[in-house]
Amino acid sequence: MGNKPNDSLIHTIAGQVETQPGVAIGTMSQPELNSAISVVHPAEQSSETQQTPGSLRMSAIAAMHGIVSSLWAGIFVVEPSAKTGIHHHGEQDTVVYVLEGEACVRWGDLGEHSATVRAGDFLHVPSWLPHQEINSSKEHTFRWVVVRSTPEPIVVNLPDDFWTPTNSKPIERKRRWIREEIS
Repeated sequence: MGNKPNDSLIHTIAGQVETQPGVAIGTMSQPELNSAISVVHPAEQSSETQQTPGSLRMSAIAAMHGIVSSLWAGIFVVEPSAKTGIHHHGEQDTVVYVLEGEACVRWGDLGEHSATVRAGDFLHVPSWLPHQEINSSKEHTFRWVVVRSTPEPIVVNLPDDFWTPTNSKPIERKRRWIREEIS
């Protein structure tokens, strides 16, 4: 080893890691760890994952790529002047990082709430929340990195009229529809 400042901090010694001079903790042996770093190149991403009309999801970190993880991750793309169908992701929380473009995200009992996200923004979508992404640009695609809280993607596409009031209790209608989807 060279004389880098951190060289004295970590040394593997017969299944132990020296964290500071004279103090060591036990570690698992290499075969017991899922310790390989996985790289998924753009050409290896797959559209063979659950989709929503108006968008394209490409899986990257997923079991289908031989990657064991408690998360799912991929790329999400909506072309210019397009919008997704109304959907939710079941029990999954979703975290998004906007790589490029701008999108309006709608949610609420009748789709009445919205937020605009742009390149560099993060977005959190709670589990079970029906939402829709809209690309109002006539020229630019929007592209997101998406990470979900479970290893298998969950996409529940809702009817186009989901946010149209069909009775006096839209919240109850929505909850009933969601319960039927998961049954």
